[in-house]
Amino acid sequence: MRISHVITRLIVGGAQENTLASVLGLGRIADWEVELISGPTRGAEGSLEPLARAVPGLLHLEPSLVRPVHPFRDILAYLRLRAHFRRTRPKIVHTHSGKAGILGRFAARHAGVPWVIHTIHGPSFGEFQGSLANAVFRGAERAAARVTDHFVVVAEAMAQQYLQAGIGLPSQYTRIFSGFDLEPFLGARRDPELAERLGIRPGDFVVGKVARLFRLKGHDALFDEAGAMVRRIPNIRFLLLGDGPWRARFEVMAAANPALAGRFIFAGLVPPSEVPRYLGLMDVLVHLSRREGLARVLPQALAAGKPIIALDCDGAAEVCRDGETGFLLKGDASGLVDRVGALADSPDLAWGMGERGRAWVRERFSEATMVQALDALYRSLLAREETGSR
Repeated sequence: MRISHVITRLIVGGAQENTLASVLGLGRIADWEVELISGPTRGAEGSLEPLARAVPGLLHLEPSLVRPVHPFRDILAYLRLRAHFRRTRPKIVHTHSGKAGILGRFAARHAGVPWVIHTIHGPSFGEFQGSLANAVFRGAERAAARVTDHFVVVAEAMAQQYLQAGIGLPSQYTRIFSGFDLEPFLGARRDPELAERLGIRPGDFVVGKVARLFRLKGHDALFDEAGAMVRRIPNIRFLLLGDGPWRARFEVMAAANPALAGRFIFAGLVPPSEVPRYLGLMDVLVHLSRREGLARVLPQALAAGKPIIALDCDGAAEVCRDGETGFLLKGDASGLVDRVGALADSPDLAWGMGERGRAWVRERFSEATMVQALDALYRSLLAREETGSR
């Protein structure tokens, strides 16, 4: 049976890596014929398109599907998706991300697709945006929910936020953690050659952050506390993975403060396959985002045996178990200095958190576990259709 996954773009990011891993895994199951529809990928965030193109016939690019609101292109994308679904007749359309999630779900329903599923990778509305934008996106999600049969969430927090907004029913939600290839992370070790290339010396205490260099990702909070961390931990270094439109701004902030001179390493955009090498250099991973479903780097860092410190936002608490796998910061990042200091002072504490996290993630975050859960969900929905109980 045919399954069509639809996403707005294939940048290097958590939602995109999740989607690509899902379609590749499902494509290896004999019962499913899988395709991936995406808009074009442009910009500094990198692209996963080459990985998708490596599988013949998997990727279908829809040039009118773009991320910014564009009335003409949006209508065209809807019409072209609807025509595509009418022609190819998929049994399931499974959408991802904001624009593709709205247009793709309406196009699928109006094309007569039997089952329409949407994954909520992160919130499309909330306190991170103005009241007008919040109302518009909330309204769009409520409208799209009326043509959605089922929701997949990467964290239970997403289901609760959407249900509280009047979107869907509890029975329509299934949590499926965003799985990844565990082995490279489980085997992550300190790479002396990479450390030397980045200027990290033996004995440095490395605080890492993996995120797009843009608003809401929490870099400002890290810079606010960086000076105090330097005074508390003289051998501290900060390793930032990622790129984005705010990179120059953060580079200026790092250079303008004499206390931070030489402390920040901007590694830039790193291919997903290289992330384990960089995690191997970190002593702790911090995640201070104020908009995130459940960042994949949190379980990835735990798989590498690294403790994590995360802001209690969205699904972070479902992986950052306070006092067990790391420290959870409530409200703001004011406790960051003390938490990082505690890990720097006690290698045994850091090691114990990392090992508990590694064992916990190993049981829950493999790609195989994610794909099996999706396969089971699809089959349960189709079974309901056969028995007339949908």
